[in-house]
Amino acid sequence: MKKNMGSADKIIRIILAIVVVALYYFNVIEGTFAYILLALAAIFVLTSLVSFCPLYAPFGLSTCKMKK
Repeated sequence: MKKNMGSADKIIRIILAIVVVALYYFNVIEGTFAYILLALAAIFVLTSLVSFCPLYAPFGLSTCKMKK
């Protein structure tokens, strides 16, 4: 897997995941909607850790800076 996520992309995804977890913790979101958002948050954290987003690959997208 070639890395296709830059630092800003990873930071934004982790911040969004933290916000979703906090909303769930404080009972702002609940039910099926909460579980869907928590699953999405987990995917955000996982893709941030491996620096690869499978949805970017088919479209040839990349947010990481290329080194020369």
